[in-house]
Amino acid sequence: MNKFWKWVRNKAPDGEDPDLAERTLFLNGTIASESWFDDDVTPALFKSDLDSGKGPITVWINSPGGDVWAAAQIYNMLLSYVGKVTVKIDGLAASAASVIAMAGDEVLVSPVSMLMIHNPSTMAMGDKDDLAQAISMLDSVKDSILNAYVKKTGLSKNKLSKLMDDETAGRG
Repeated sequence: MNKFWKWVRNKAPDGEDPDLAERTLFLNGTIASESWFDDDVTPALFKSDLDSGKGPITVWINSPGGDVWAAAQIYNMLLSYVGKVTVKIDGLAASAASVIAMAGDEVLVSPVSMLMIHNPSTMAMGDKDDLAQAISMLDSVKDSILNAYVKKTGLSKNKLSKLMDDETAGRG
């Protein structure tokens, strides 16, 4: 089974509940390769891994992005997790990976790492009605992504939308 995530459970200090030990989640590579939709690697499996402990989590991200729907599910799962979630960007958190990063209670970006945001994209074909529907869907996706960015940064939707239009990358 080929997963784009890996969990590491750190050892609990002596006398402490091992279920409350800090865990580390590594998100490396493309978010939601096609295998996310296979029977082996599913959102339910990711959630099961996430819910296998109760302590704080550190999420290390080094990803060019990927599937925005999978990123939305991971974002929501991390956001609703009961323990503290610290996100550390140790390479690149681009595109859909930047959405996942917004779920952290604390987000840390190394001075040599980057976070990149841009407008969502898709491939479409068909007549003018099909293409208009694709444009409408992209507008809705952008609005949902903006909700995560606004919630985390406190910046206005207009400012963040412009940053997405400009395909903005920033360093820590």
